[in-house]
Amino acid sequence: MASSSLPYFLFSSFLFFISASYAAAATSFRPDALVIPVSKDASTLQYLTSIHQRTPLVPVKLVFDLGGQFLWVDCDRNYVSSSYRPARCRSAQCSLARASGCGECYSAPRPGCNNNTCAVWPDNTVTRTGTSGELASDVVSVESTDGSNPGRVVSVSKFIFSCGSTFLLEGLAGGAVGMAGLGRTKIGLPSQFASAFSFHRKFAICLSNSATANGVAFFGGGPYRLLPNIDASQSLIYTPLYINPVSTASAYSQGEPSAEYFIRVKSIKINEKAIKLNTSLLSIDNEGVGGTKISTVNPYTVLESSIYKAFTKAFISAAAAINITRAAAVAPFNVCFSSKNVYSTRVGPSVPSIDLVLQNESVYWRIFGANSMVYVSDKVLCLGFVDGGVNPRTSIVIGGKQLEDNLLQFDIATSKLGFSSSLLFRRTTCANFNFTSNP
Repeated sequence: MASSSLPYFLFSSFLFFISASYAAAATSFRPDALVIPVSKDASTLQYLTSIHQRTPLVPVKLVFDLGGQFLWVDCDRNYVSSSYRPARCRSAQCSLARASGCGECYSAPRPGCNNNTCAVWPDNTVTRTGTSGELASDVVSVESTDGSNPGRVVSVSKFIFSCGSTFLLEGLAGGAVGMAGLGRTKIGLPSQFASAFSFHRKFAICLSNSATANGVAFFGGGPYRLLPNIDASQSLIYTPLYINPVSTASAYSQGEPSAEYFIRVKSIKINEKAIKLNTSLLSIDNEGVGGTKISTVNPYTVLESSIYKAFTKAFISAAAAINITRAAAVAPFNVCFSSKNVYSTRVGPSVPSIDLVLQNESVYWRIFGANSMVYVSDKVLCLGFVDGGVNPRTSIVIGGKQLEDNLLQFDIATSKLGFSSSLLFRRTTCANFNFTSNP
């Protein structure tokens, strides 16, 4: 695809495009929030969701990517829709998507292959593979919610997404035909849904630790009710979200910020005792290196090597102090223990607590055994953190295991994260959203 620069569009043209694109969504019924299920694939440990797309509508299984830039699907195979519309060069859609270039396709027209269209870079964030893909729009339908149950199905007639290629599906869970990107871009799922239905640019995720019971994601404000009638939005602790000035995608334009969600971890404590770290690694530098991000693509938290060594040393020492003994390592984990002196509690195995200290000493994300430990057999459990090596792009990547049964609310408009810590303390889990529809 030949490259060309796009002209500057005034903000008013963005507003005009948004209102025009979402005209079909502005019906007499306007939901306050939307809900989608989030499942866990036992084989890959990836999180999955399903939406309905196209005309006629078909269910589309997608890998759930918190920091992904946008929705992308494989258009090479079985993409049939009468409402598919490619984004024409220099259109408002292209500007919203920061899509550069204008290309031609030298095959018969089909979804993903049209002349005079702009392209973006759909990104498989599991394998770190990207390619050029046609920007387009099509119908997307999801369920509304009152925060307690699913409600009426609502549709966005011109939901912007990218066509990917079949080879991009490599490494994704079986049956997935793309990735649902919830990142902080103008065409990420949260921003498009908020624009379509005029609710706050806010969403929440609640990942289940079970491969047989769904977790949930909400678009819009609370309540977020889990059985037995617990509004998880009422117990949140807040910390600022930060923008990494340099994109973390596999391909990007100069000056493009990251779409991922970063927080500032100032220190780490084991059993309330701070460990010694190179604190410069905890900040994002001018080249976008360092800091802490939250990921649903990484199954376990990844720590830069020097942080990992200090962290595991302190954890092993604290575990020994309560007579928990070491066991042989089991990949991908380096630190494992015998379960002999480990007891079950409401919040998981009785192991040392881990605190991620945030903007001050009184604001911390506490991680208990249910989120820190992984049973690899009846007799062995391992610390569910992995060594990210020397000089990684991001020093701390908080992975899926550490997010499960925690409600996380991302307020994009105010750049703020609300987190609950373990919902097990409140005698509920992320699998407790009632997906039974209201009559």
